[in-house]
Amino acid sequence: MNTVRRSGYAVLPLHGGKAPSWLVSRMIKLSREIVAIIIDEFGREEFLRRISEPHWFQALGCVLGYDWHSSGVTTVLTGVLKTAIEPEDFGIAVCGGKGKTSLRTPDEIVEVGEKFNLSTAKIHELQYASRMSAKVDNTAIQAGYPLYHHAFFICEDGKWAVVQQGMNVADRTARRYHWLCEKIESYVVEPHTAIVGDARREKALDMTAKESEGCRKVSVDLAKEKPKKIMNLIKSVRPAYQKSLLEWIPKAKAEKEYAINFLYMPLNLNWEALKKAYEIQPRNYEELLGIRGVGPATIRGLALISELIYGEPPSWKDPVKYSFAYGGKDGVPYPVNRKAMDESIRILEEAVKAAKIGDKEKMRSLRSLRRFLS
Repeated sequence: MNTVRRSGYAVLPLHGGKAPSWLVSRMIKLSREIVAIIIDEFGREEFLRRISEPHWFQALGCVLGYDWHSSGVTTVLTGVLKTAIEPEDFGIAVCGGKGKTSLRTPDEIVEVGEKFNLSTAKIHELQYASRMSAKVDNTAIQAGYPLYHHAFFICEDGKWAVVQQGMNVADRTARRYHWLCEKIESYVVEPHTAIVGDARREKALDMTAKESEGCRKVSVDLAKEKPKKIMNLIKSVRPAYQKSLLEWIPKAKAEKEYAINFLYMPLNLNWEALKKAYEIQPRNYEELLGIRGVGPATIRGLALISELIYGEPPSWKDPVKYSFAYGGKDGVPYPVNRKAMDESIRILEEAVKAAKIGDKEKMRSLRSLRRFLS
């Protein structure tokens, strides 16, 4: 089945509280039926493709009875799928989750890999994919959304997808990141299938943008230098440029709407990590980003030195894409992709109708799906 790649912007307000147990139990039952039908009809790889498509993901949450426009659908839906999808029965597993649960992802990947009889090399590859996808969205992209949720989907043949989410505590908005293994040519060059959120920042550091290629190369070259040289470079630019980013944003907006602190030249970098980078001599930006201890401050500091001293700026354009439910009715930012929209809805409608559940459950789910479209 062919799928149309779309990137989108979805309004994801943060709602307090937690999903009630009666709703979660219903979601688990219904999702188990829907996933089984989709895998049987289209295959496991197509299920991964659909999970990595943000609008289908949101629609699935709606069918299961959760708020279609809430960021909470991310954590609740992935948690429901983790419980509903038994690896032995479906040939698919969900690892990770919210908060501390996400820290168990590497161990869970090992457990799942052994169930699927994957090689040790493939298991290590999957652990690397999990770690790098999180590192990219937490460090290489800096828009004020540190991750708090990471869900890693694995097929029995080793293919994978990621759905993870960050939260901005200042304005309580969320941002969700979707990854699909077959779409990735590089972990550090525009690797996402989509990034969706409910706020576009005037300035955001995006080291994954194609426009950041020169800055990535300079950052790697800098990391190969002795840390003392980097320290001297920071001292040479901080007095004059410490607050220069504020000058790029209208004062009222900077003060009232946009917390820009995370874009300052950091007061201190992780010198132990830079020492490790100097010893390793990374061959490329992916290797630099993968070094443990190289975090947001270090990546930002190297990027600003690259721009201010060597004239190789990173992209400051927020990578979140704008659109919800397959496009805007007024053609902004692009016309509604009716064919793709109809296909996704058809798949979910047929899955619900074929599910072995009561008529009331089916009607409730179909009404929720229509509400998502309205």
